[in-house]
Amino acid sequence: MKVQPAAGGGRWAEISPSRIRGWLDGFYQRHDGAVETGLLLRAANGDTAELQLTPGMPPVQNVDDFLSELTVARRLGFLLARAGAVAVGVSSGTTLEASKVERFYVQGRTAAGGWSQQRYARRRGNQAAAGVREAADIACRILLPAGTLDAFVCGGDRSTVDAILADARLAALLPLRHDRLLDVPEPRLTVLEQAVIDAQLVRIRLVP
Repeated sequence: MKVQPAAGGGRWAEISPSRIRGWLDGFYQRHDGAVETGLLLRAANGDTAELQLTPGMPPVQNVDDFLSELTVARRLGFLLARAGAVAVGVSSGTTLEASKVERFYVQGRTAAGGWSQQRYARRRGNQAAAGVREAADIACRILLPAGTLDAFVCGGDRSTVDAILADARLAALLPLRHDRLLDVPEPRLTVLEQAVIDAQLVRIRLVP
């Protein structure tokens, strides 16, 4: 189980779907008399645990329905991007069915000043823009022919991801985009494979 601070207070816990039943049993054992309201578990001492829908999961009314939906293999699209690299894939359950990883040359920053600095900045900007265009081409080749997707998951640098998705050809993916941006290092095949696993972890907001 991975735990990290949550914005606004509390903590995010991430748990494998195969372990969530055991975690819930443990929560009830530690909090005698805890009650459920939808996906929110509330203990008598004020502690709460709120289950979050996984990408592609439809709205559910209670924890039992949540656990049932967890057993359904979702078909997900992925776009992981940082300046200079992109990874695009389609998964069914935890199996990566199609993928493409590419790196682009983007010149590093320079300490030179004046005209030289401006020239390097323009060149770097042009290289980054070219990388965004090529990344959008890759996303079109992998994601658009993939058929129906349950959800679309992004990760990496938000500004780079948003720049790629500004391509009008990818507009159909925007309504499927999951609201969470995965925190990933420079996209590589192994990073994409791990993202397929991480996207399907059960996230629980714990307070306190």
